[in-house]
Amino acid sequence: MAKFALIVGAGSGISAAFARALHAAGYRVALAARTTAKLARLADEIGGHLVEVDAADVGSVSALFSDLDRNFQRLDVVLYNASYRTRGALLDLDPVEVKRSLEVSAFGGFLVAQQAAKRMQAQAEGAIFFTGASASVKGYAHSAPFAMGKFALRGLAQAMARELQPKGIHVAHFVIDGGVRNADRGRPGDAANPDGLLDPAAIAHTYMAVLKQPRSAWSLEVELRPWVERF
Repeated sequence: MAKFALIVGAGSGISAAFARALHAAGYRVALAARTTAKLARLADEIGGHLVEVDAADVGSVSALFSDLDRNFQRLDVVLYNASYRTRGALLDLDPVEVKRSLEVSAFGGFLVAQQAAKRMQAQAEGAIFFTGASASVKGYAHSAPFAMGKFALRGLAQAMARELQPKGIHVAHFVIDGGVRNADRGRPGDAANPDGLLDPAAIAHTYMAVLKQPRSAWSLEVELRPWVERF
């Protein structure tokens, strides 16, 4: 049976590595982002299906899933990887930017997960994954909006797991507790300390391992950090 996956908030880091891993495992992958031009090379590499979406917009997310209904036979895996960050001292934060951070980081996760769950519940199986961050479990100075969004996303995952896992849908949240290597975003890594940043391919390896878990022992949350990090 053919297998199908969707990555929302697709880019050049974790999501690209996961897309490649899914493709290698036989999945057809849809890559969704606000701008898909940046994904053309990846799509060519894996035969991916590109869809533009504003994850925080109800109509846009609905259109995304209507597109998938037309082009995919089913939906086996969804990764919500989108987020929006605005930084600054609490008293200086722009409320409009804070609202956008919450909409993309958390509300968008709900919109995508709700649409995915409708389809997976009908087939009585599937997996919905969320990419979290250090900010999912601890707030940092000058980063309140990101923590607010990521805390909410983590809460969504926990609530969903308790509701959906008995229906055959595996929900998992991944706390990426460290910087991620990504040359396209100015993080190529340090030759003197090659493991100082998380390798996106290694993160994708863990995502795939969780995806393959037997349902008698599903993980709800996995925390990943570089082994050289000082606790």
